[in-house]
Amino acid sequence: MKASFVPLFLTVILALFNGSFSLPTTIGVTYTTPPPTATTINTPKLPPDRIAATIFGLHLPAMRLPESDPSLVRAFAFANTSLLLTIPNQLVPSLALNRSNALGWIYRHVLPFYPRSRISMVSVGNDFLANAPNLSPYLLPAIRNVQLALRDLGIKKIAVSTTFSFINIIATPFPPSSANFQEPVGNLVIRPFLQFLEEINSSFLVNIYPYNMYRLSRDIPIGFALFQDHPFNFRDDLVTGVRYRNLFDMMVDAVISAMAVAGHESIPVIVAETGWPSSGGDAVEADATTAYAEMYLKGLVRHLRSGMGTPLRKEGVAEIYIYELVDKEVKQGNRNWGILYPNMTKKYNFDLSGANEIGGRDKAHFEQLKELGIGSHALINCQSYLLGNPMKSITFFSLPIETRRQFFEMEG
Repeated sequence: MKASFVPLFLTVILALFNGSFSLPTTIGVTYTTPPPTATTINTPKLPPDRIAATIFGLHLPAMRLPESDPSLVRAFAFANTSLLLTIPNQLVPSLALNRSNALGWIYRHVLPFYPRSRISMVSVGNDFLANAPNLSPYLLPAIRNVQLALRDLGIKKIAVSTTFSFINIIATPFPPSSANFQEPVGNLVIRPFLQFLEEINSSFLVNIYPYNMYRLSRDIPIGFALFQDHPFNFRDDLVTGVRYRNLFDMMVDAVISAMAVAGHESIPVIVAETGWPSSGGDAVEADATTAYAEMYLKGLVRHLRSGMGTPLRKEGVAEIYIYELVDKEVKQGNRNWGILYPNMTKKYNFDLSGANEIGGRDKAHFEQLKELGIGSHALINCQSYLLGNPMKSITFFSLPIETRRQFFEMEG
């Protein structure tokens, strides 16, 4: 009886990952470790297993880790959650100068956990050009060294890229057809980088925040930035004749147009960060509200789930990461982006994945468990998995990693 239960239990778990997501675009979330402050220095750090269980409960298949905390990477062993790791900006020059430094970072942050933890990509820096413009010549050599270091270790399935910020690289974003990369970094850094991405079959990562563009241009209606459906809620690109119904699509297509001008329009695009703040950093941010943040996220997920893509790229962006998982600190004067409060409770009344109930296939698995005579306690635990409430059950992530591995070996 037990031998039959374990593979079937895994089938139930894996069905959640494989069957709950039918989105054309993979939707993930960013988790940033809260920085120490006067009010948080004595606050206990969230346990990595709890973070992993929370991601599971939200039915999100991907997670971005800007700090690449090894304990967090380890917590996702055998979880089938795709991880996007980031190398800090301050390490970029040293990685460019010596490949052994790149090997050292991989030995600490990748090799001990891969492939048990499903690391899909490493971003070498985040908005590096804006944070260290004088060091831009180091960026591409650092990315190359990380790529070569991974290959030296026989790791071929982890992609390498870097992350840019829309506002800091796109010149003349509107209309999208007129967009191109800002100079001189366009010719000096981004063009050769795009050529490199094409050679290694990787993706272009960019942070896209309609909220920031909306604040920069009051000619943009708030409804256009929030995916609201109104008869006159559109903008036309008079050069191409394309009609845009939301600001997000316009920004993505501006990136596509800029890549086309550079001669590399077919490279996949990943939105590494997007979101809308639920509270502003100062009094002038009147549109940083919980209501508007929920409208943006609901509209974004609905749009991605439709499979419509953008006017210039019908398949849409390959992946998108909501910024961010948890509010760092709730107090006046802070700009908060989290989809959860610091106590890990939900801020919004909707599911990013759209998987808030047991689907037909999952119900069938649940009924099979009953037929096998599985005890009521185990059934409650399985039901908690299926309903996305892992904190109310003994979750998969509370099991020792060796036990997780044995489950997967039995399933295979």
